[in-house]
Amino acid sequence: MTQEVKEIFAGGAPPAPAALAAKVRTLAPSMTRSMQRVAEAVAGDPAGCAALTVTGLAELTGTSEATVVRTARLLGYPGYRDLRLALAGLAAHQQSGRAPAVTADIAVDDPIADVVAKLAYDEQQTLADTAAGLDTVQLGAAVGALATARRIDVYGVGASGLVAQDLTQKLLRIGLIAHAHSDPHLAVTNAVQLRAKDVAISITHSGSTGDVIEPLRVAFERGATTVAITGRPDGPVTQYADHILTTSTARESELRPAAMSSRTSQLLVVDCLFIGVAQRTYETAAPALSASYEALAHRHRSAPR
Repeated sequence: MTQEVKEIFAGGAPPAPAALAAKVRTLAPSMTRSMQRVAEAVAGDPAGCAALTVTGLAELTGTSEATVVRTARLLGYPGYRDLRLALAGLAAHQQSGRAPAVTADIAVDDPIADVVAKLAYDEQQTLADTAAGLDTVQLGAAVGALATARRIDVYGVGASGLVAQDLTQKLLRIGLIAHAHSDPHLAVTNAVQLRAKDVAISITHSGSTGDVIEPLRVAFERGATTVAITGRPDGPVTQYADHILTTSTARESELRPAAMSSRTSQLLVVDCLFIGVAQRTYETAAPALSASYEALAHRHRSAPR
């Protein structure tokens, strides 16, 4: 993880207790194995870990006190004492609520009713984790840039490309100039034309998709405001992002690839961006949205017989 990303997550107010588990799930894949053991321990048993000293947690996880402190800071807490307080709060929150009824992965022989229940639970958890971990300061800054942008380019491939199209269609409906690019050659060609007052957004769950990193880099170098929507806040894409919006995903399984849950969390972030921009530009956005409804209304009426 780069120093810049460490500063992003170490700065500002510590995350709320409810956001701790979501942050662990988001950051764990990028941690060292020893830090993962600490993170998994505090997320799996917050009450038990809250009762441990830094030495006790280090012994429990087979790591060192320095590793425990580094993990706490990476999760957004100034020190281990602050992490313990958050763990106590998370334990109290879990005890006051009901345990989820559905947690198992989808099996090949699951009845369709169980598939529906499990998918619904996973989708809800993904959305809750994304909302809990979303940095509203970064979100507000991205909204401000979009609201005053001369032009907006959005880059995404595969499932993320569908999300890029969704965002640009929403922005077009409220009168903003926005384009989605899934072809890497066209993306770079368009990024070269961007300047200050323009905005470029890359959407990539892995944070390492070269086809969306390259145009974001070009846009960054041309002076455009850049935004990364990613599930990996330490990924290569973030080194070219002025603003980072982190998404979460459910556990990947054989029958449920990461693309499904990542798209769910990306769409939540996209909706937050759109609503924020619509609020900032309401005087022009509302008439534009009404005009688009009226222009398409006849296509949604039944033809007379």
